Amino acid sequence: MSGRSERELAGIIKPGRPERGIGSTIGSVVPGPLAAIGRRLPRGWSDLLLQFALFFIAYQGYQVVRGFIGGRSDLAFANAERIVDLEKSLGTFFEPGFQQALIGHDWLIDFANWMYVNSHFTISVVFLAWLYLFRNDNFYFVRNMFMVAMAIALVGYALVPTAPPRMLTGEGFTDTIASFTSVDQDSNAVSLLVNKYAAVPSMHIGFSSMIAGAAVMLVRNPIARVLWALYPLLVFWVIVVTANHYWFDAAAGLLVAVGSALIASRVLAPVRPTQWSFRPVPEEAAAEATA
Repeated sequence: MSGRSERELAGIIKPGRPERGIGSTIGSVVPGPLAAIGRRLPRGWSDLLLQFALFFIAYQGYQVVRGFIGGRSDLAFANAERIVDLEKSLGTFFEPGFQQALIGHDWLIDFANWMYVNSHFTISVVFLAWLYLFRNDNFYFVRNMFMVAMAIALVGYALVPTAPPRMLTGEGFTDTIASFTSVDQDSNAVSLLVNKYAAVPSMHIGFSSMIAGAAVMLVRNPIARVLWALYPLLVFWVIVVTANHYWFDAAAGLLVAVGSALIASRVLAPVRPTQWSFRPVPEEAAAEATA
């Protein structure tokens, strides 16, 4: 080889410089804006897409169960009557009277309807997005909690389909969402997306409890901590006022949340402790936020 060729080769491949791998090659063909966004993501596009896939699979499980119990309305109403009888026997069947005491206050009912429709999805998604982007080290623990909770809930929906209070008009309940917004939650179109017999457990309470528990330990502002701690109580008020759940459903949802947290921390976290463990904000960091 001539000296010139050797010099040219040396200019192309310099000592100590690693060759470009497949990841670099793929990155070079990704459109500029997407590549720029990917660099800002905590773990890149592949990890984000994996999270979407996991939640999509969980939703498909929900759809399978919805189809499975769709024709079991008799059992769903029988289970609802059993819950009503249990609450009456305990002297805790307060839901119809509580709802009727507030039904004349349109602004309260409108707020409750809005919260019921939005808190379960919008607030949950926004919190998970914030967690993934800004507290990524703790996202995977919370994600595991959600996966376990949804799996438990699906088993509950399949084994114990239960009609919500709003369908028991004979007990004095009012379907506030149908009455105040003209949206029929039991229509065929809505039923394609929503399982109307998924009252037990209440995952409005399950989701809000898991989110609140994580938020209280992660946010640094003391006022925000108090507000997050009160969030499940607000959701409980909402599900009762709108006649979508009994207190029994809420208690079951809380048990699911607690059980999911225990499984995520004691069973799953040890499998991958560096990524699946929960790391609360140190107390001194929270104290600095108030200084």
